[in-house]
Amino acid sequence: MANISPRLRPRDRAIAALLHEHTTLTTEQLAAILFTNVTTARHRLHTLRRLGFLDRIVRNRPGAPNPVCWLPGRLSARYMALAREENPPTAKALQDRQDRVYASPTLEHLLAINDFFTALLVHVRHQPATDLTRWWSERSTTTYFGYEVRPDAHGVWTDGNQQTGFFLELDRGTEPISRLTDKLRSYRRLHAEGGPQYPILFALPSRAREQNLHRRLTARLDPGLTVATTSPESGPDPAGPVWRLAGNGRHRLRLAELPSSHGQPGPVNPGPPEPEDHPLWRLREST
Repeated sequence: MANISPRLRPRDRAIAALLHEHTTLTTEQLAAILFTNVTTARHRLHTLRRLGFLDRIVRNRPGAPNPVCWLPGRLSARYMALAREENPPTAKALQDRQDRVYASPTLEHLLAINDFFTALLVHVRHQPATDLTRWWSERSTTTYFGYEVRPDAHGVWTDGNQQTGFFLELDRGTEPISRLTDKLRSYRRLHAEGGPQYPILFALPSRAREQNLHRRLTARLDPGLTVATTSPESGPDPAGPVWRLAGNGRHRLRLAELPSSHGQPGPVNPGPPEPEDHPLWRLREST
């Protein structure tokens, strides 16, 4: 670390933190979040790889583009562990971690989740009055909410003075609709035990599947939960007017317009975001 630290920039440390929390991000995702263009991103990422700070895998997909997925390298993993006052992983542990990502049957799902939050951070770059003030992975969300829920991710979206916390359930159409509605039981339990009143967001792969889910939700509408849905036909920007509230007809709302309340912090409620919760906190603390 001492040898390469003069060559590391705040942006490089922000990349390390993002990969530590979210396992892997593609070149295009990192470029959209932190760089002015993909070419600049590609050059910097390859430089960090030569330094041993990052590593990468290329997942072969027949008939589809093969994304370059970036992972913590030996020095990035060591930096993040020491910054968190943890023991750095051994070389074998790090290799096993990278191999698990490559072999994971849910890698495409993970990349789609990270696409969702990348789109929010792209919105922030163009709309300074907005911000993604918290972005937690499934692992962190489960931990901080007392293991009561296991969404794909959790975020807090800020638009002016309005904060909208949410839980993301990203659906790829591989499960029965009944499996999606069954997930709401854990959110009811979270609310009953003092959790926040955050909307549960279902991002679905098609308008037809979204309509099917709404029919099921209407039949079992729970006034204690806020559920909203979207699909690609509604638009690519999750911050925009793409969210349809269950029980609210076909009218669509912006993310900032969805009902949301942090409630009172407690064992299953981390409360409002802290400055260090920001996904680019390590970049911001340097300015």
